[in-house]
Amino acid sequence: MAEKTKEIIALTRDQRLVIWIAILASFVSFLDGSIINVALPAIAKDLGGGLVTQQWVVDAYLITLGSLILLAGSLSDVLGRIVILRIGLIGFGVTSLLCAIAPNPGVLIVARALQGVAGALLVPSSLALITSTFSGIARAKAIGQWTAGTTIAFLAGPVLGGMIIDSIGWQWVFVINVFPIAATLYLLVLLRHRDVRDPGVRIDFLGAVLCVVGLGGTVYALIEQSHFGWGSPVILVPFIVGIVCFAGFLWRQNVAKHPLMPLNLFAVRNFGVGNVATAFIYAALSLGSFIIVVFLQQVAHWSATFAALSTLPLSLLIIGLSSWFGTLSGKYGARWFMGFGPIAAGAGFLLMLAATQRIDQVSYWYMLFPGVILFGLGLSATVAPLTSAILGAISEQQSGIGSAINNAVARVAGLIAIAFIGLIIGQTLDVDGFYRVILVTAALLIIGGVVSAIGIQNPKAAAAAAAARPTIKQ
Repeated sequence: MAEKTKEIIALTRDQRLVIWIAILASFVSFLDGSIINVALPAIAKDLGGGLVTQQWVVDAYLITLGSLILLAGSLSDVLGRIVILRIGLIGFGVTSLLCAIAPNPGVLIVARALQGVAGALLVPSSLALITSTFSGIARAKAIGQWTAGTTIAFLAGPVLGGMIIDSIGWQWVFVINVFPIAATLYLLVLLRHRDVRDPGVRIDFLGAVLCVVGLGGTVYALIEQSHFGWGSPVILVPFIVGIVCFAGFLWRQNVAKHPLMPLNLFAVRNFGVGNVATAFIYAALSLGSFIIVVFLQQVAHWSATFAALSTLPLSLLIIGLSSWFGTLSGKYGARWFMGFGPIAAGAGFLLMLAATQRIDQVSYWYMLFPGVILFGLGLSATVAPLTSAILGAISEQQSGIGSAINNAVARVAGLIAIAFIGLIIGQTLDVDGFYRVILVTAALLIIGGVVSAIGIQNPKAAAAAAAARPTIKQ
């Protein structure tokens, strides 16, 4: 036991740098994905466009991020993780500044799509640095620290965004990205890490194109159907093309010599089940984080700062508990953490339904705080064990593509969830629409917990299952 404790605590200089680089590189991508939610009312008020523009500002980023994360995994193998990280960081900084100076919704949406391209390069490479540097319980601990940092970005983004919007304007929610990017680039210089390249890897560009068109066409139809109707060729054609292209993408991954998403990885139980759970959980997180801050501003008429501060306890719980839960899952297995965590988080959202009782007088402490606390506890118990279970199920050599697939699943789930908001809410956000979104969010979280409790295997059971099945060829 003493040796294991020493393994966790006695980190080398390079290991400490890797943790900070991984956290900061992913931090900007997660921060931007969540901070935008609280800025949406201010953007719509300044640039115009209503709910549809708000959906596109979120989904333009998620379309390119979710569809190109898989390509980024292959690029990391060909060009090296450090090279891809540097390109992604610089690109994210430049496109963030383009978002800040956008004069109209169209320019902002295009800039957000380009920002998603850069963001796709950051997450898989940064997490792969951790999995290739640490092993055993130390890896679970490091993943817990990475999860804490990135989830803090996802949850603290609205708080930071609210204060920025009310003080200096929504444009600065993009400018702020430059500071962690500069810090990460400096740490990469200090690391002097030798890059690893695999000369045998080929990039499946056809698969990447099919994925982008498949997601883009489908999401366009889901968002714009409220304007044109499902019978319009403007909606029907992109929707059909999107479905066909995404089916083509899955077919391509089954036959390509060097697929972006090796489907045989899903035959590994914890990897496959963990990604199914990821889809439900992160779809719920995208819906929940979108609706709370927008509802409190547009319907309850809170300021951006106070609406954002409503989620502050989430960040505090993540800071205090994620690394601890990551360590516990490394010792005892992830199954029950992944099972009960999302169910508790879903129950937290159900408690928030109290906010629909008196829209003229929304009391934070009575109507929202209990649900926020329960949601935070459940989420803290979920995120690190989820990541550890998925990446721990595959080999170290597969960690790059494994993290890329898992992040793609999470982003695409969020992308589709945001695209469906118009169908759930209707044309205008009101109390009834908020009520429906909260119910859907809670249901998705509870389903994710049930899937995990039934399907995830703890290490001993997983090892026995692995010994009993034939080896999967890579």
